[in-house]
Amino acid sequence: MAAFGSVFMPQMALATYENSNWSTPELVPSDAIQLHPGAHVLHYASTCFEGLKAFRHEDGSINIFRMDRNVKRMQQSSELLSLPAFNESMLEHMIIDVVKHFSEEVPAPPGSMYIRPTHIGTEAAIGKAASPTHSSMLYVLLSPVGDYFSGGDKSLRLLLEENGSRCAAHMGMVKSGGNYASALQPILEARASVNADQVLFCPNGDVQETGAANFLLIDGNEIITKALDTSFLHGVTRDSILTIAKDLGMTVSERELSVEELLERAAKPNCEAALSGTAAVLAPVGTLIHDGQEFSVGNGNTGETTLKLRKALNDIQWGKAEDTHGWLTKI
Repeated sequence: MAAFGSVFMPQMALATYENSNWSTPELVPSDAIQLHPGAHVLHYASTCFEGLKAFRHEDGSINIFRMDRNVKRMQQSSELLSLPAFNESMLEHMIIDVVKHFSEEVPAPPGSMYIRPTHIGTEAAIGKAASPTHSSMLYVLLSPVGDYFSGGDKSLRLLLEENGSRCAAHMGMVKSGGNYASALQPILEARASVNADQVLFCPNGDVQETGAANFLLIDGNEIITKALDTSFLHGVTRDSILTIAKDLGMTVSERELSVEELLERAAKPNCEAALSGTAAVLAPVGTLIHDGQEFSVGNGNTGETTLKLRKALNDIQWGKAEDTHGWLTKI
């Protein structure tokens, strides 16, 4: 497979909002869109997106994972960015229609079809820095992806950053491009200075999230992660992993976690840490870098509980385990 997310299906589902009405969604070529250079999105970042996947099961059926949760989060992001509201069922139908159209292209496990709904403000009005766009475009891109860990399941190195945040505290729960852009420079600096893979943002010692994933600390039979608030993204994979952990009898603690406690727990031999997200599900963390020192998480390698939780979620996605929570939409 090519680099993750770099290959696209030739068509996408698209609808536009003009004159207080949404157009009828249709399939259009995905290689270009028409956008005025003064479009609101280009100047005032009125944009949000989602990331979810469709999976091919052994019986040949195609199943979309947690579509309802992603659609609801995109509605929330659109509302918080003052983008035009859209009906939940409209976006669900757009997703299902375009995935059905390219159902033969959905890879078998461990591959999948990555789905990227996107909502952007299109009104040509550069004088509206303090006003919302009155027109927008909603589209759904598809990208077939392979095994995220085809290059090896290596544990990650995280730089703990206590002096900066990934984004503005009141915007953390919005899945917007601007949040990712604001984290990019710290990530690049961390790679260049200490060979870190990612930055774990811990403003004032409060462990939050990395530039592109939620953070989970696994101490024996307990998972510790920050409780939901507006400062960080409410990950769908995070929620799925925590639900599965409870099903397996683990203790899930959603609360504040300080850098001091993180480093203290990480020193335990059986401690693990992982990043959760749509692409990787769970990526192991082996090293924390803080104030010029390196600290191993447990033995520094991929932990057994991390692998168990990832497999449990993959098995549901791939149809190898019962979907007891109704997470899959069969199309």
